[in-house]
Amino acid sequence: MAPIIHWLRRDLRLHDNTALAAASHDSDGAVLPVFILDERLLTGRFASPARVRFMLESLQALERALRERGSTLLFRRGDPQQELLNLAKESSATAVYWNRDYSPFAIKRDSAIKQALGEAGVTARSFKDAVIWELDEILTKEGNPYTVYTPYARRWRQRLDAEGFQVHEAPDCQSIDTKLSSAAIPDLADLGMDTAQQVIPGGEAEGQCLLQEFTDLRRNHNITAYKTDRDMLALPGTSRLSAHLRLGTVSPRAALRAALDVAQHNDAEQGVQTWIGELAWRDFYVQILYHFPHVLRSAFRAQYDALEWENDENLFAAWCEGRTGYPVVDAAMRQLNQEAWMHNRARMIVASFLTKDLLIDWRWGERYFMQRLVDGDPAANNGGWQWAAGTGTDAQPYFRIFNPTSQGQKFDPDGAYVRRYVPELAQTPTKYIHEPWKMNKEQQRAGGVQIGHDYPAPIVDHTTQRQRALDMYGKVK
Repeated sequence: MAPIIHWLRRDLRLHDNTALAAASHDSDGAVLPVFILDERLLTGRFASPARVRFMLESLQALERALRERGSTLLFRRGDPQQELLNLAKESSATAVYWNRDYSPFAIKRDSAIKQALGEAGVTARSFKDAVIWELDEILTKEGNPYTVYTPYARRWRQRLDAEGFQVHEAPDCQSIDTKLSSAAIPDLADLGMDTAQQVIPGGEAEGQCLLQEFTDLRRNHNITAYKTDRDMLALPGTSRLSAHLRLGTVSPRAALRAALDVAQHNDAEQGVQTWIGELAWRDFYVQILYHFPHVLRSAFRAQYDALEWENDENLFAAWCEGRTGYPVVDAAMRQLNQEAWMHNRARMIVASFLTKDLLIDWRWGERYFMQRLVDGDPAANNGGWQWAAGTGTDAQPYFRIFNPTSQGQKFDPDGAYVRRYVPELAQTPTKYIHEPWKMNKEQQRAGGVQIGHDYPAPIVDHTTQRQRALDMYGKVK
């Protein structure tokens, strides 16, 4: 039987890979898995060395897994359309299968490739894989896409309850005797990139391990406590699966299945259902990006494109570097810069601070996050930033402005998170950990920190900036 090419993109796994399972079934196991490194993705405005490192490690792990199963991973660099046409001709493959992506770039690219393959007599099929529900599967009664999360999530769960979902086992793989060329998987330096960020390890096995840990009821801070633990900055109360879901080393269906299996246990339901809601949020933002692609360049609500942002570059640099003088903001930004990841509550805090305290365009923060986050996803990142800025769908009201001090006091009450990432404040008494500028000189000396020297005083006054933000938004509202 002629082989089928499986074009890997953001689905770097064998287990529950929809297109791979279909290709294996339709070709009786004669599958040619290929990954094509498109150089354009290394130089775009959202390019991230941390994410590329994670991707390369995941590819290396996938290559080893395929080799153990008697198969191989073909790795090529260049234009995906030309490489797929070349590979189809070289291998006599009759079809190319892949899993769908939903960004405007991916949709345009994939449409062109599908047409080119068809003209060459090669079947092209794409599959739903990165989400639970996609495209037009969740619509209002009027047939329109939802723009508010709560009714969307209700319908998302109703359809899930009615139809269920399938998790595919890893398929058998054949050893195909070919002389097809394949480049070595590079490392980050080979691509002219580098990062000092401490990126979590990539690969399917690493993702499965995190999922198993999060759903292990014998461990502290597992999924059953997610509803209460998820906002506490110093606790390991989240799954840390976001990068694996982003690059597809874990499928959302496998994650959903593991969560639902836990829900059968006593006292697990609330935590599990809260976490499942995060999977629904992922799908919600994907369908927003698909139906309203303008959000990647402008506000979902057009009137907010008229906001008169101040865009002070010095204030932006202080925010990026974690030296705003607001401890919880600085801890969060330093966590991002060190680990290529940030706690979700912290993401909301720093996004609100950038847009409504510093009066800086949300797109500046969106871009910085995408460049630094290992889990940077265009749909979810854009949705989160527009929510915080009050410019998007189902957004936080423009007049709801986080107080960075009270947010720190509420979600890091003993200051453990701040002390971990802002060592200048390690000896600061808990009473002052979120307001160190209120310490007198003697208290500063006792805590080993001089405000304005070892750690900055606040770069803006929150009360003043809050009113300025309200005025700025009020002009366009």
